[in-house]
Amino acid sequence: MISVFPKTLIATRFLSRTRPRIHTPKLTAIRTMSSSTQRMFQLKLDPITGNSEWVVIEDNDDGDESFAHNFHQPLLATTSYLDMLNDSPRNTAFRQAIQKTITKPCHVLDIGAGTGLLSMMAARAMGDEGRVTACESYLPMVKLMKKVLRINGMEGRVKVINKRSDELEVGLDIPSRADALLIAGASKHVGMVLNCGLFGRDIKVSEILDSELLGEGLIPTLQHAHDNLLVENALTVPYRATTYGQLVESTFLWQLHDLHSIEATVSDGIQLTPPGLDSVLSVKRQQYAMHCNPIQEEIKLLSEPFKIFEFDFWKRPESSGETELCVKATNDGRIHAVVSWWVLQLDREGTIYYSTAPRWISSPTITSPVGWCDHWKQCVWFVPGSGISIFKGEEIHLHATHTETSISYNLDTQVPTSEILNHRCMTGDLQLVLPPERVAIYGDKGWRLSMLKAVQSMLQGRDHPLCLVADDSVFLPLLVAQLSEASHVMSLLPGLKERGLQYLQAAAHANGLSRNCIEVLEKRVKQLTMHDIHQKKVDLLIAEPFYVGHDGMLPWQNLRFWKDRTTLNDILSEDALIIPSKGILRACAISLPDLWKSRCCLSNVEGFDHSVVNATLGACSNLPELEEGPCLPFFVWQCGEFDVLSETFDVMEFDFSKQICLCQGKSQVKFTKTGVCHGFVLWIDWVMDLQNSVVISTGPDRRYWKQGVKLLGTPRTVGPQRSRNVQACSAVLEACFNPLQGELKIILDFL
Repeated sequence: MISVFPKTLIATRFLSRTRPRIHTPKLTAIRTMSSSTQRMFQLKLDPITGNSEWVVIEDNDDGDESFAHNFHQPLLATTSYLDMLNDSPRNTAFRQAIQKTITKPCHVLDIGAGTGLLSMMAARAMGDEGRVTACESYLPMVKLMKKVLRINGMEGRVKVINKRSDELEVGLDIPSRADALLIAGASKHVGMVLNCGLFGRDIKVSEILDSELLGEGLIPTLQHAHDNLLVENALTVPYRATTYGQLVESTFLWQLHDLHSIEATVSDGIQLTPPGLDSVLSVKRQQYAMHCNPIQEEIKLLSEPFKIFEFDFWKRPESSGETELCVKATNDGRIHAVVSWWVLQLDREGTIYYSTAPRWISSPTITSPVGWCDHWKQCVWFVPGSGISIFKGEEIHLHATHTETSISYNLDTQVPTSEILNHRCMTGDLQLVLPPERVAIYGDKGWRLSMLKAVQSMLQGRDHPLCLVADDSVFLPLLVAQLSEASHVMSLLPGLKERGLQYLQAAAHANGLSRNCIEVLEKRVKQLTMHDIHQKKVDLLIAEPFYVGHDGMLPWQNLRFWKDRTTLNDILSEDALIIPSKGILRACAISLPDLWKSRCCLSNVEGFDHSVVNATLGACSNLPELEEGPCLPFFVWQCGEFDVLSETFDVMEFDFSKQICLCQGKSQVKFTKTGVCHGFVLWIDWVMDLQNSVVISTGPDRRYWKQGVKLLGTPRTVGPQRSRNVQACSAVLEACFNPLQGELKIILDFL
């Protein structure tokens, strides 16, 4: 949960923070709202400033436009709803299972309604006599669902309740316990209840499955439903879910977590994971959702697939469980990870299935192929350290455990989980947890060498410089302090805060640096004064840039650094060096058929009109004339089939030596390959020195960064001007950056 109240931190003598004044924000809107109106708060974040505010959502149709106006892109554009509703194999499988299970009027309970698709399926299966109650906890989705029900003539047959399923009460919200359960799977906030009235058997429909299966609270939801909302021996769709796994070797997956081993091969002298503190900077020990198909050629399979857990939805699940497996190696290699997936058996007889398995897995139970989709992926569990060596035919024992919300593994030659927990207790608050991609960046030799060259260049000729690190980098403060003992290094750590402070204390000492060479300021950028920097102006302002929490945002939202540089202008010296010195917005045309299909506008979904949801869900494709979809962040390499169709071209530059300002740019697109263009990929390359010789690229060939994707409303066949196979065409991409809102407006024009 995000708190709106700033945290008070303790000041220290070295790597110290200056204590700020505590300011409690005024949520005055709460006091003026009528108690008869249902409402919720949506956190609105400005990534350019780092500021956030609470926006009130009212449960009335009149507030839709005013609420949407508060957000600069469709409210639910970055959720999985649109992708899920475009997943035809999923929709068809659930329709078939619902029709097979609900054969007469019954009491249907649906948890996780979303747009109401499953509710309407259940109502249709029961005919005119059935009724459905949809319980959805997320108010924006409730408002959207009501529109879908209205356009499909289902308002009178589906009663909508804006509650969590564990808040439902029999006799108050639903007339009786239900006899059956339907679960479809979507997102954490999706909660729907179908109530078919007082006619015999009842069914519960929900949308609470994630890529790991358990991460969105499936077990607690089932437990509460069986205890309070369902009759004994209730029918369920799906009938059960089974998780599977496979041992794999993959250098790429290893690089996403084992920074300590990788650092042994670098030559810059910085140790982010010093000996004795090798886990002080790490990834969280959990399963990570990831599309594994794109790295199939880089993965060496070391075992056959094995079944891990089986969860029967028709009975109350246990909160925890464990299993011991003896897995035989099918190849020599080093186990770097466990790749896992799940299979849903939707009907009791076992004739309808849905699987999230990678494409190298074949199964006789999966009769129809599941195409690329982004709402359900495979999961990856990293084996700690550099992995476990194994030989073909050798057996290894795998201990799998599950809690209410997660599944974890331990191999017989790994450090036992109890020892891992004890080590965490010993390191205490020193442990800094970062995303796998950031850990991989910190271990990348090319990236570290670029940073080393840039910092060495900026330190030349500087005596006793004051260096301010403006972002959440933990690498740059240590690098500057090591390269220049005479420098005074300050860091803001706006997102890492106290945990970053404690980490830098330990890492600085372990790297042999003096205990007062780095100071961490506990103030927001706009609050800094000359007093905070000891009456000496900043000579060097640097950043990677990296901000905690920006991992899922668009590339240009890291221009927060430019905004901060502008705010700090009065405390910069006249000849201050700014690194990066500039950012270059770059782009290329791309074929992305799988992603385009998943972001298409909805029309008829299994017989139900969904056209009213397209704007709110941020549909990017097949849009009406003069409408366009949002630009969204994706790891392009994980977006299924893709092919670059043009040269990379520069759109505009952001000059950080100047204060932040409106920027515009226009470029002609030179197509280099014949193909179907589905849109454009945009990213920022960071120029890290004044000579333009050190550039950090974050383009689609760099797998540790997300890019922005702008899909076309209608795909276009393109090709080189000299191509005879297609009609000659050209395109112009124009962009405008608005610093007040942090928005990048993109205009595409095919000539």
